[in-house]
Amino acid sequence: MLFNYNAVDDKGGETRGSIDAISLDVAITSLQRRGLVIRDINPADKQSILSRDFALFSRVSTKSVVVLSRQLATLFEAQVSALRIFRLLASEAENPTLAKALTEVADDLQAGSSISKAMSKHPRIFSDFYVNMVRSGEESGKLDEVFVFLAEYLDRTYEVNSKARNALIYPAFVVFTFIVVMALMLTIVIPKISTILTESGQEIPIYTKIVIGMSQFFVDYGAFILVALIIGGFFFYRFSKTPTGKFSVDDAKTKIPFVKNLYQKLYLSRISDNMNTMLVSGIPMVRALELTAGVVGNEMYKKVLEDATESVKGGKSVSDALSDKKIIPGIMIQMIKVGEESGELGKILKTLSTFYSREVVNAVDTMVDLIEPAMIVLLGLGVGFLLASVLIPIYNISSNIS
Repeated sequence: MLFNYNAVDDKGGETRGSIDAISLDVAITSLQRRGLVIRDINPADKQSILSRDFALFSRVSTKSVVVLSRQLATLFEAQVSALRIFRLLASEAENPTLAKALTEVADDLQAGSSISKAMSKHPRIFSDFYVNMVRSGEESGKLDEVFVFLAEYLDRTYEVNSKARNALIYPAFVVFTFIVVMALMLTIVIPKISTILTESGQEIPIYTKIVIGMSQFFVDYGAFILVALIIGGFFFYRFSKTPTGKFSVDDAKTKIPFVKNLYQKLYLSRISDNMNTMLVSGIPMVRALELTAGVVGNEMYKKVLEDATESVKGGKSVSDALSDKKIIPGIMIQMIKVGEESGELGKILKTLSTFYSREVVNAVDTMVDLIEPAMIVLLGLGVGFLLASVLIPIYNISSNIS
């Protein structure tokens, strides 16, 4: 359980931080052993809403963790002591949240904690995957190599995720612009023009009547529609955070046309890359599967990996454990089987990771190439239809008057 504390050190300076302990009494005892006089200590999950909201604006980016990992690798290679490394990096960190976390890690190291245990107290910065990788480096005495692996892994993950996320920004912007333009025309422009048309006494074409009817509907009920959308969006967000909702949303990601291939390859790339990085660092297969299930980012693939973990614990090979899973491609299972038989599973997973990462980039490029012109044409047709529906009758009226 995580506790936030406010205390005074032996020099009279105020210090704030968090500590992971099984109970409040254990947390207090641990802090007192560090020579701290506790002013206030509370469970982290009882923070105020304002505190939690403020924490959203003080996150540490993946890029910052990549840079930190490279710095750690360089300093460990130079055989600088761990305590001095974290003190140094804490003083140089530009992000205050990261600086505070590194200072607390250094304090824990000074109190006798291991690096992995100290990092585990900051799950928002150092994931379970990261902490377990560091723990394997401590056990093998290859911390410098582990931090290099972590930096390269996070860099690859960041690049692939950014590519996929950025590919969806432009289509989303175009769709948003389309909706805003249509809404403004239907609620502001069309009503004014429709008044001219109805007062003219001329016969109005059927397509113009449809547009005027739509405009009148949005003018009369637009506010209700907006409120309904906001409420619906809120409840959908709440639903998406429940176990059932998460599974439904993640299932949809892998079935929606145009984007399903992108998401499938993204998750397969993430699985291959995670497992390769951990196996190379000496983490056992069962633990590698458990950690990969936790960071894959999709409930369907998480369930597949959790089932595979139980099968591997029961004596099955990884390829056999995955063989009956429909969302895992047959080529991937065959490649894993070859890796197990040849004893080169790490290399095979690296090859799969490279392949699927390249496929993600290709899928993103293809999707953007198809979506951009389609969105532009759709926007043009929509606005053009509205304008034509009101301008043609106006032109007919002016022609009759002349």
